[in-house]
Amino acid sequence: MARHVAGIVAGIIRDRGRQGQRAVLGLPTGNTPVGVYDELVRMHREEGLDFSHVVAFVLNEFYGVQPDQLQSHHRWIKEHLLDHVNIPAGQMHIPDGTVPLAAVEEHCRGFETKIEQAGGIDVLLLGIGANGHIGSNEPFPGTTGRTRLCTLDPITRRALASDFYGEWNVPTQAITMGLGTIYGARKVLLLAIGDHKAKIIREVAEGPVSPRVPASYLQNHSDATILVDSSAGSELTFSKTPWAVANVEWSEALIKRAILWLCEQTGKSLLKLDDDDFRNHNLHQLLRHHGPAPKVAHEVFQQLMGTIQYHPAGKKAQKVICFSPHPDDDVISMGGTLIRLVDDGHEVHIAYMTSGNIAVFDHDAARVADLVTEYNRLFGIDQERSKLVEGTVFDSLARKHAGDPDIEAVQKIKALIRWGEAKAGAFKVGCREEHLHFLDLPFYRTGTIAKKPVSTEDVRLIRDLLEKVDPYQVYVAGDLSDPHGTHRVCAQAIFRAVAEHEREHGNRPEVLLYRGAWQEYALHEIEIAVPLSPGDLLKKRKAIFMHQSQKDEALFPGSDPREFWQRAEDRNRGTADGFNRLGLPEYYALEAFVRWNGVGLG
Repeated sequence: MARHVAGIVAGIIRDRGRQGQRAVLGLPTGNTPVGVYDELVRMHREEGLDFSHVVAFVLNEFYGVQPDQLQSHHRWIKEHLLDHVNIPAGQMHIPDGTVPLAAVEEHCRGFETKIEQAGGIDVLLLGIGANGHIGSNEPFPGTTGRTRLCTLDPITRRALASDFYGEWNVPTQAITMGLGTIYGARKVLLLAIGDHKAKIIREVAEGPVSPRVPASYLQNHSDATILVDSSAGSELTFSKTPWAVANVEWSEALIKRAILWLCEQTGKSLLKLDDDDFRNHNLHQLLRHHGPAPKVAHEVFQQLMGTIQYHPAGKKAQKVICFSPHPDDDVISMGGTLIRLVDDGHEVHIAYMTSGNIAVFDHDAARVADLVTEYNRLFGIDQERSKLVEGTVFDSLARKHAGDPDIEAVQKIKALIRWGEAKAGAFKVGCREEHLHFLDLPFYRTGTIAKKPVSTEDVRLIRDLLEKVDPYQVYVAGDLSDPHGTHRVCAQAIFRAVAEHEREHGNRPEVLLYRGAWQEYALHEIEIAVPLSPGDLLKKRKAIFMHQSQKDEALFPGSDPREFWQRAEDRNRGTADGFNRLGLPEYYALEAFVRWNGVGLG
């Protein structure tokens, strides 16, 4: 998608250049367009794409944020694009979030005047919020509004919490192009990536035009296109129920999907479906070519039964690695399976890929600094050095402003907190200390939310672990549609390391993907389902409880108010309930996995 969109933008830049004209771009910031900018930078560097005749307007900026602040759109667009291409400084326009309140209206009029003087926007890129906002145009905006100061919706501020180290630090206002400005662009490309965008994309593309969903107004634009990955498009009719819009080739996977959908529509279990259920839900073609109903339903029943595996790595003792992007992903996402693997006699290794230090509250770091100082005083251990470090930490935290990164000493203390919790959680599921590996991958070591791209050093560290352990099976966080999140970056590094291993050795371990705390695989996607007993789930809960810095109130909890252990249990119980509704054996809880097919992100 990034290459496709960058190709469109580059085509407009080149076309305008051939005509001796300037190309006028409207540019967003955020996770979604990162790949587009990476590709444009590559085209400039390797193909000579000339940006000297480009005029660009950034979509919005937080009000009250300084241009050099970490969260500033000024800084973001500079680091991701301007520092790497030859757009002249005078041709780059970004709303100024520092203008006095009395001067904001005049500033916004001036921004609009510059767009008019440039000849209007040729192509405008957009991301979309979970509530349907585009730019900072929150639900119920004016449809003809121009660049203005607006108030951010609580949903938007919650989504931005991680960027600002807490929702309470997120600005309440932003300067944004209005819907009238956006609608005036000659071409609009709306981009969306990830499962969390699927529902709003369905509303934008298939729902009515409504002020409740600002992006839906693009339905009336003469040249607006929505571009999504498979996850963001998963709720669209042609993706969710393709048989409802056209004739399809009935593959085994599509048959499985359709039959499970039919069970959901009818409220019936698999073996209770009859021919009339197929006919009443427009599945005549499936019935005609693969029926009758009992036959095709029984085939799907057997497929699902085949996914249930009490011994996911087999009964013969093997070496297994669970790669955990953050220090708690292992027990949250597959703690029950880790218990099962240990009980089956496998040598279970856990590789913690990042420190997770940015997700620790300042007060926890201060508490540990004070605790260690008192510990050293109690036992007569280097008290002078301890007091010096404690003073440095307390002084740094006292001077710290909202959204500032921590000094190195605080980062180390926060990493130590997560390290100790990870060990305690791993011990609770039965792992041994010598089988715990803290990789601390370089891409994460920025002290901020923004991370560096995966490097050869990241891949080498993972490759070294694969060579050392030589696992039969590895488990990887499979949230692959997250455009810039830690899970996706870690998966990219692992897949590259596995691919290198395979090229050298001619084989690779079996790679199973698990989901994180927020989502589960759909029933038709699940390839391995590991049953958990009430005792397994209780032990898993206790392992999650070892992560005290993330319990009760996490620094970056997401939009879900439940604690991580509650999300994990509800998800595992929910998967089991889904199997039960289909008429399969009734399990207390299930953890789900899919197999990596060796394609993608390598």
